[in-house]
Amino acid sequence: MRLTRPMLAVAGAAAAVALAGCGSGDSDAAAKVPVTATGSLESLAAKAKCTPDIQIDSDEVRQAICKTSAGKFVFATFATDRGQREWINDAKDYGGFYLVGRKWVAVGEDKVVKALQLTLGGEEEIGTDHSKHTS
Repeated sequence: MRLTRPMLAVAGAAAAVALAGCGSGDSDAAAKVPVTATGSLESLAAKAKCTPDIQIDSDEVRQAICKTSAGKFVFATFATDRGQREWINDAKDYGGFYLVGRKWVAVGEDKVVKALQLTLGGEEEIGTDHSKHTS
């Protein structure tokens, strides 16, 4: 799957939202993580208790903006594991916090990703930290 500039722009915007704030971690969260959820974007969004605002609806990727009581995030589902990994690897260059499940990813602030993990399971991944870079 080739990533298009609009797809990367949305991922970059999501990363910017993620970088806008930092949350403190819950050290007990790992013990409470459920089995990783699977399903369509709509079924995963329902489990997260959000109504997805679909931004991209293609054969390879479906992407939406969601909002829960924990905050706003980008939700994406993928047709293939490879397409998902390519998307994540490219998006992580923009920084941010990622909750990764089987053929889905949620991108948002650290506190949002941790809250979603308690509902959806998944593994947290962290993008490139640009705070130490100088111009």
